[in-house]
Amino acid sequence: MSKPTPDVYEQGKGMDAHNKVMREIRSRKEASYDPHEPTRVWLDEDNTPDGVKTSLTIILNTGGCRWARAGGCTMCGYVAESVDGGSVSHEALMNQIDVCLEHEAENGDEPADLIKIYTSGSFLDEREVGAESRRAIADTFADRDRMVVESLPDFVDREKIADFTQHGLDTDVAIGLETATDRVRHDCVNKYFDFADFEDACAEAAAADDAAGDDADTGIKAYLLMKPPFLTESEAVDDMISSIERCADVEGCHTVSMNPCNVQRYTMVDELYFNDGYRPPWLWSVAHVLEETADVDAIVVSDPVGHGSDRGPHNCGECDDLVQKAIKDFDLRQDPSVFEQVSCECELTWETVLERERSFNQPLTR
Repeated sequence: MSKPTPDVYEQGKGMDAHNKVMREIRSRKEASYDPHEPTRVWLDEDNTPDGVKTSLTIILNTGGCRWARAGGCTMCGYVAESVDGGSVSHEALMNQIDVCLEHEAENGDEPADLIKIYTSGSFLDEREVGAESRRAIADTFADRDRMVVESLPDFVDREKIADFTQHGLDTDVAIGLETATDRVRHDCVNKYFDFADFEDACAEAAAADDAAGDDADTGIKAYLLMKPPFLTESEAVDDMISSIERCADVEGCHTVSMNPCNVQRYTMVDELYFNDGYRPPWLWSVAHVLEETADVDAIVVSDPVGHGSDRGPHNCGECDDLVQKAIKDFDLRQDPSVFEQVSCECELTWETVLERERSFNQPLTR
């Protein structure tokens, strides 16, 4: 795994200090989880390079992200849902897949074209999902059109990707880049790698694409974090616009998913939130970023989790559902004119926040 440079990682400072705090916060978790049951599974629709497809999203219950076990990202509480003990057997993982297939059969009209598999860590990290399980999962979904698997850039490897492309499955690797700005990723998100590592992962995916020839396509889906802690609303908006533009310019990165930060338990963001030091982003900010980046050479989407709640991206409470609906519409059609159809008096408050909020007085409004 990559390590931050000496000027970023200093003993007792920077990532070292963040990790110490995060380990203490995560140690408060008391719940335990069944290794034979997935964390979540649901059916939806997603925009892909081949158009809108029905999707089955699976979040496997694994031993958790290895970076999170060191301390991890300031906003990520997913490791709190991982199985105790640090590992899950092949048999248990395949039991989880069976549960997901049963859910699909009971709730879907037909098998989903797109399969999205997440682990709240790295599906391609063999400490989480072993090679035997990875190949068995590839075999299970060999008759589908497209796969998305999640991974940190360290573990993106053309041979692992080939487990899927050999079946003719178009395969995308979703990378939690969070931001194209290294300092924000290191200091606000507490993520150890650089944008250059993301570019290297895109190059590895491109090599896998070349190796697959006409049989299957391989690409990268970049996940970005809208408004990590310690940024004002305007700083977060500017960083997101810049990050989307930079990702779209990297060869092999065909989709950028902007994830507005929500307040998850057992995280530093949770601590800040309860001490009046953090407000999730405005939905107006999400809409504004999507409008401003609608012409980049990539699919740009967003799925605000927990929209309208205090702990999720929200506006005033009156317009949240309308703006969320417009965002979902944009995801599928990539037409920024959808945002012209929604308005609310709280836009003035949002504009005032963008103009006047500073680091020392954030959040300016709740």
